[in-house]
Amino acid sequence: MSQATAPDLRVDLAGLALAHPVINASGTFDALEQARRFGAAALEPFPFAAYVPKTVTLEPRPGNAPPRITETAAGMINAVGLENPGLDAWLDHLPLLAAVPVPVIVNIGGRRPADYLEVLRRVEERLGYDGGLPDVVGYELNVSCPNVGRGGLAIGTEVAETARLTAAARALTDRLLVVKLTPNVADVVAIARGAAESGADAVSLVNTLKALVLDPATLRPFLGNRTGGLSGPAIKPVALRMVYEVAEAVDVALIGMGGVTSGRDALEFIACGATAVAVGTATFADPEAPRRIVAELAAELAVRGVSSPAAVRGVALASL
Repeated sequence: MSQATAPDLRVDLAGLALAHPVINASGTFDALEQARRFGAAALEPFPFAAYVPKTVTLEPRPGNAPPRITETAAGMINAVGLENPGLDAWLDHLPLLAAVPVPVIVNIGGRRPADYLEVLRRVEERLGYDGGLPDVVGYELNVSCPNVGRGGLAIGTEVAETARLTAAARALTDRLLVVKLTPNVADVVAIARGAAESGADAVSLVNTLKALVLDPATLRPFLGNRTGGLSGPAIKPVALRMVYEVAEAVDVALIGMGGVTSGRDALEFIACGATAVAVGTATFADPEAPRRIVAELAAELAVRGVSSPAAVRGVALASL
């Protein structure tokens, strides 16, 4: 392939056709707020190939006590706590997402399995009879947030619980089903296998690492929640290792995330077996990061003479 030939960035994520591999990590990009503040032109072209809104839970959640976010070396720690208005209010605003010009993947959280299933059931019900709604193509089960105590986090640390929730969710929908995995486990492969064998079309990994930062003056925990989730470049080597291990052992589509700030970062996740990559923390410092990362990924492929992301997916897994 000539280096002058532009790579074809299109990918197939478990049957979902995407224009390129870059999507957003839930809770890090609010498309409607961006349009409200800066006008619709701020979303043209839309920076991601699919849009994952902030986690929705059955009941309203006020989130954790402040302070809730702090910078740290090579990253940030957040303890927002899945703040959201709850399902009823979320459904009232669902038609507004019709303005988003890419497929929508609804991210669901909960304190117990029944909460996840009720949210999914009611969203499916709404999509089944109401017109003028966004192109909701699937769901991401957030069983991995480290900032909400037990409940959803506990589900994602146990193989049997993850498998049971995935199977029950699979019975409620034919849409794309993604399970978002936590790195805060001894064996992420076992959790991924439990999700895949129970009907997940894909797994996304990794969510943030549970972390602590101290107030330098008082030497006491700085965050109101005491601990939070570490994200950004600091966690990239851990995330790459986990994507690599899951790709090597489990036959399931992967969305890699954790410290993606450049096209080369995205390429490395793809080389470790990911079909798509999610960008999160990078957008807080640079709103243009997603578009830049897509352009840099194309350049990384071109300079290597690679025609598409699929052509390089999993090359890191090859035996030496």
